Amino acid sequence: MIELRFHSRGGQGGVVAGKLLAVAVFKEKRHVQAFPTFGVERRSAPVMAFVRIDEKPIRIRNQIYEPDHVVILDASLIGMLDVTLGLKPGGTILINSPNPPESFHFRDGFNVVTVDASTIAVRNGLGSITQPIVNTAILGAVAKVLGCVSIESVVAAIEEEAPAKAMANIKAAREAYECA
Repeated sequence: MIELRFHSRGGQGGVVAGKLLAVAVFKEKRHVQAFPTFGVERRSAPVMAFVRIDEKPIRIRNQIYEPDHVVILDASLIGMLDVTLGLKPGGTILINSPNPPESFHFRDGFNVVTVDASTIAVRNGLGSITQPIVNTAILGAVAKVLGCVSIESVVAAIEEEAPAKAMANIKAAREAYECA
């Protein structure tokens, strides 16, 4: 089983990213769960979303406390909370950031990867320069970096679940896939 935790802020699309990833994995005929957790429902408040992927039915129904990988849609969350809490040794931390992985300092034993999903989102007209919606761009990077789903399944999920600006979202996902 592969378990992922997404860290984002309200309005960035972190919950939708988890849902789209689940749809993409389901299209590959695997078992999947996706669910969010958040406190106050307001724009910019920290939000977490969780995704479980397996080849067999998933029977557990609790929050993910020891993820295999962490996906961070807003790098400013790194200073606010311990995004590595429970992350398994050897796990990947995928960060939406224009900065290189070496600029982030975590405990040893994690693979850090960055992709500038914000710039990709803005370039494709997804959100604004101050509030980019990075969910589909980050999913392209998830497909490439984590290899837990194909980019074609991500594209199919976007086509099915995100009909507004579908082509812009697909372009963003493919661009991030190539950049990651």
